[in-house]
Amino acid sequence: MTPGFETRVSERIGRLLGVPVARVRTAGGQHGYQHLSATLADGREVFAKAADGGGQEAAFAAEANGLRWLAAADAVPVPEVLGADESLLVIELLPPGRPGPRAAEEFGAALARTHAKGADTFGAPWPGFIASLPLANTPGTQWASWYAEHRLVPYIRMARDRGALSAADANLVTAVANRIGELAGPPEPPSRIHGDLWSGNVLWSGGRGWLIDPAAHGGHRETDLAMLALFGAPYLDRIMAAYAATAPLADGYRQRVPLHQLHPLLVHVCLFGASYAGQLRAAARAALAA
Repeated sequence: MTPGFETRVSERIGRLLGVPVARVRTAGGQHGYQHLSATLADGREVFAKAADGGGQEAAFAAEANGLRWLAAADAVPVPEVLGADESLLVIELLPPGRPGPRAAEEFGAALARTHAKGADTFGAPWPGFIASLPLANTPGTQWASWYAEHRLVPYIRMARDRGALSAADANLVTAVANRIGELAGPPEPPSRIHGDLWSGNVLWSGGRGWLIDPAAHGGHRETDLAMLALFGAPYLDRIMAAYAATAPLADGYRQRVPLHQLHPLLVHVCLFGASYAGQLRAAARAALAA
């Protein structure tokens, strides 16, 4: 962080929202962005994601668009987007809370309702991002071919180009992409999905689970559920039971979990290197064996 960064962000928040900032505090950072919380002069508490410089307009616009689109489903709560520009995203700050069995069940049922709001196509009408990586949101009508073309093949290539994935592992995941039609399960219409729903992107506040930091698009609802399972979510069994009671899942969905985990694992290989290659390899083998 360059000297004076907090002061510059405070000034930018004030200009963006039209309200002076009384106090700003650094809250860490991730994927090249700084996270800050701020108290506005009118007493509101806000959260800001900031870049030290410009050029992040597409990434912040994608996140803002995704949050607003998920909020429009009126199911899982989403923090309000207060403003965004080329170097800053500002949303309401939620007080921290703790997950519990009842909150998990309510989240699972609400997630099913969010998915059920649907989308016009697979993909989205805005350029996407996941973490700091571009995410193609090219419209599509068939999930299987769309997932292979836009969620597997580009990240196989990126991981190979970055030296994080061996030729053998790349060929293994490519084999899944080549057999996607027989592995994808029964066709489903596009769901309104979060797109990066690991447990860290569910914020527990006020006895509810809130969606944050999305890579939202029209996708397959099993993708969100597989992502929740990938790194573990609190009370996952309660979430899944409430989801299935609200919107039953197609037969064989458990066997398709590794297929849906391939994209987030490829993203992790691209971002963090070969330490995730073993997990990717195991998921690809499980997908092929399903």
